Amino acid sequence: MVPDHWYDINGVWTGSATQLPDGRIMMLYTGSTEDGVQVQLLAEPADPSDPLLRRWAKSEANPVLVPPPGVGLTDFRDPTTAWLNPADKAWRIAIGSKNQEHAGLALVYSTEDFVHYDLLPTLLHVVQGTGMWECVDFYPVSAELAAGVGLDTSAAPGPGVKHVLKASLDYDRNDYYAIGTYDPATDRWAPDDAAIDVGIGLRYDYGKFYASKTFYDPVGRRRVLWGWIGESDSERADVLKGWASLQSIPRTVLMDTKTGSNLLQWPVVEVENLRMRGKRFDGLDLQPGSVVPLDVGRATQLDIEAVFQVQ
Repeated sequence: MVPDHWYDINGVWTGSATQLPDGRIMMLYTGSTEDGVQVQLLAEPADPSDPLLRRWAKSEANPVLVPPPGVGLTDFRDPTTAWLNPADKAWRIAIGSKNQEHAGLALVYSTEDFVHYDLLPTLLHVVQGTGMWECVDFYPVSAELAAGVGLDTSAAPGPGVKHVLKASLDYDRNDYYAIGTYDPATDRWAPDDAAIDVGIGLRYDYGKFYASKTFYDPVGRRRVLWGWIGESDSERADVLKGWASLQSIPRTVLMDTKTGSNLLQWPVVEVENLRMRGKRFDGLDLQPGSVVPLDVGRATQLDIEAVFQVQ
C-alpha cells in the first residue's frame, strides 16, 4: 500500500481488515489527503486467490468516510476491525478521536456494505484527559475459567464474555487497555473498574510498544497481538538500511480468569521454531547460598526456563 491518490498522498496510515462470512476481505485504513485531512478508505484484495494477499485494489468510492461535524480534520483515524452487532445484524466499526476538552474517545459507525456508513449518536467510550486516541482496538475475551481460547471479534456479549477496549495515547506513545462490558443495544462500552479505565490504568507493555493491533486466528482459536517497536535511528540511517522500526514478536492474549481484571500475554507457540538448540540440566540440588555453574555454550540470546521444587 503506497500513497498514490489524492486521498492518501500524504500517508497510508493504520487500518484493519475484516473477513466477511462469504470469505471476502474488506480493509479500511486512514489516509492523509493532499490537504492533510484524515479520511477513511476502503481496499480489497486484487487477487483473492493469493494466500499472502500481496496486492490491494483501492475502492472507486474512496474516501468512504470524512471527519464528521465537530471532529478535527486531523483527529479522525485508525478504524478497527468490524464486528457484527447482534441487535440489528449490521457491522460496526470504531474510529479514534478526541473532543475539544482533550478527552479521548471512540466514534462508532454502522455499515452493511463497507461503502455507506451511519455515525451512531452515542460514543463507544470517552475518558477525560487522555487526549487523542490512536489505533483503537476492540475485541471480546472469554471470562470462563476453563476456556483458554480466544473469541471471534463478532462473538456476542453475554455471560462469560467480556470486551477489551484499547487505545494508543498520542501524547505519551503508550498502549492502554481496560476490560469491561459492551451493550449492543446502545453500542456503549463501560469498564469494570473506572479507576483503571482506558488511558489511566493498565498497559499492554511497559517498554517500547505502540500502535498495537489484535486479530482472531480461527484455526488456532486464539487472539494474537502485534505491536510496533519504534527505533531511535536517524532518518538517514533508515533510508540507508531500507527499513524503519519493526513489529514485536506476536503474542497470544487471554483474560486472566484468576484475577478477572487483567490480560495474560505470551509469545505465540510458533516462536519455538526459532530456537537453534537447547540444553537440559535436571536433578540439580541447590543448597542455601550455593552457586551452581551451568555450561550453556555460546549464544547471542538465551531463554531460560527453570522449575523449582521447594520443600
